[in-house]
Amino acid sequence: MASDSTAAVTVDGSALAGRALAAAGTRHMFGVVGIPVTSLASRAAAAGVRFLAFRNEQSAGYAAAAYGFLTGSPGALLTVSGPGCVHGLAGLSHATANAWPLLMISGSCDQADAGRGDFQELDQIAATKPFAKLAVKATTIADIPRLVFQALAAAVSGRPGGCYLDIPSDVLHQTLPESEAAALIAAAAADSAASDPSPSMHKSLDEGIAKAADLLRCAERPLVVIGKGAAYARAEEAIRKLVDTTGIPFLPTPMGKGVVPDSHPLSATAARSLAIGQCDVALVIGARLNWLLHFGEPPKWSKDVKFILVDVSEEEIELRKPHVGIVGDAKRVTELINREIKDNPFCLARSHPWVEAITKKANDNVLKMEAQLAKDVVPFNFMTPLRIIRDAILAEGSPAPVVVSEGANTMDVGRAVLVQNEPRTRLDAGTWGTMGVGLGYCIAAAAAEPERLVVAVEGDSGFGFSAMEVETLVRYQLPVVVIVFNNNGVYGGDRRSPDEITGPYKDDPAPTSFVPAAGYHKMMEAFGGKGYLVETPDELKSALSESFRARKPAVINVIIDPYAGAESGRMQHKN
Repeated sequence: MASDSTAAVTVDGSALAGRALAAAGTRHMFGVVGIPVTSLASRAAAAGVRFLAFRNEQSAGYAAAAYGFLTGSPGALLTVSGPGCVHGLAGLSHATANAWPLLMISGSCDQADAGRGDFQELDQIAATKPFAKLAVKATTIADIPRLVFQALAAAVSGRPGGCYLDIPSDVLHQTLPESEAAALIAAAAADSAASDPSPSMHKSLDEGIAKAADLLRCAERPLVVIGKGAAYARAEEAIRKLVDTTGIPFLPTPMGKGVVPDSHPLSATAARSLAIGQCDVALVIGARLNWLLHFGEPPKWSKDVKFILVDVSEEEIELRKPHVGIVGDAKRVTELINREIKDNPFCLARSHPWVEAITKKANDNVLKMEAQLAKDVVPFNFMTPLRIIRDAILAEGSPAPVVVSEGANTMDVGRAVLVQNEPRTRLDAGTWGTMGVGLGYCIAAAAAEPERLVVAVEGDSGFGFSAMEVETLVRYQLPVVVIVFNNNGVYGGDRRSPDEITGPYKDDPAPTSFVPAAGYHKMMEAFGGKGYLVETPDELKSALSESFRARKPAVINVIIDPYAGAESGRMQHKN
């Protein structure tokens, strides 16, 4: 009778997808429910996948992307069909641009009604393909486990990125016996375990490692550049050992900050222009020579610099054509370079001319910045509140808070002022310069790093993209403090010249202007969180102390002088 009872139990596509995700190791899923995926979210939660329900698919997608970076496992994003899928493209494309693993799953219309104008009908495979490493559709319920495991593996293989799985409504409602469901999941798991998703090492790896070590050993002005790919690869111990052993100065990209502590004496962050302008050999680990690094070209870089480029993607090496290209995992490659150097060690002394030049320039620039930071400027400029925020974050000690930062001036100035001494504790606009990532990032960080406080430092424009997610923070009672730099608009309100204030709509607000002194803190209060309005250093210190101690959802609305900022941060030439 027990056998007959088991045989009578059936599993539908929603439950099978949830169970397959759980079996594949997925622990969190972010998304917005509705037709036809509401049951999938509930079934996944029942199988052990925590579902965090958002107010907008864009924010959920940014959360899934950041979760992939923070954990090394694909963030899962769930959307409804049609417009929900289109909204999810923001997170999918953002993940792929940043080389972060993500799996986006969308429901879609019944296959039998495709092409007839069904509810929210869209060719979602065609829509997602330009942004995904892999885009696949389950045409029957039996496809689901295999495709879940396949897409998750593809997201982390080689250069990580976004993958897409389409599950039509009719497939979600199909059923099969419990025994068959269990067998399909077990078979998919076995097939996945038999394949090796880890990045393969290039055939000429040994030669590349030897060349890299020799170049660094013979360099007069070497530099280690640390990208967010190194943070993703958990290469911090190996890179710290390399820096300490060789005495080579290092320069992190924004999300590479903390791989080696910003407080390390060989940090060249405060001497960035000198470091990249005069280095003769640059070991670039887990960073692309794209716009963030001025494409590795003059005039920012010396025309004679020799690049050693470490990347998981052979295509990236071929595109950049460095002096030495090493295809492989950042952690493993750095460990091999360390081993090669150990056999013939060298170390730049603190009195080495290059180290002295970097150290002197960095110290001089830090002293200049600290002189600015020391002043209590009211109405607030950007420096005064950022100093107070920096000190409050550092006072938290370890584990350090995860800092989320976006906004033109807020992110740009904050990058120089805020200090990261632990890896993967900074999240910002990233490779694509994406605005609107803030609240999604916060929720991802709170899910991925529950022992850490999450502190968002947001411009009012950046905050506005995802501000409704403060309700999500309250609903899940996440330890997130959102600090809004409120300067009345994009870059700080009306920046028009007189000749631009003409025409029939000249009396309209400027395209950059928002409602002055908007009560963003009241949004948080409306949902039951804690809101603070601050205009003085003492008010800000008190709000930070109270909110950090409470570790509950809070918004601190910091009123900034609307004329304190500059257009587009440091990229005015692009506008």
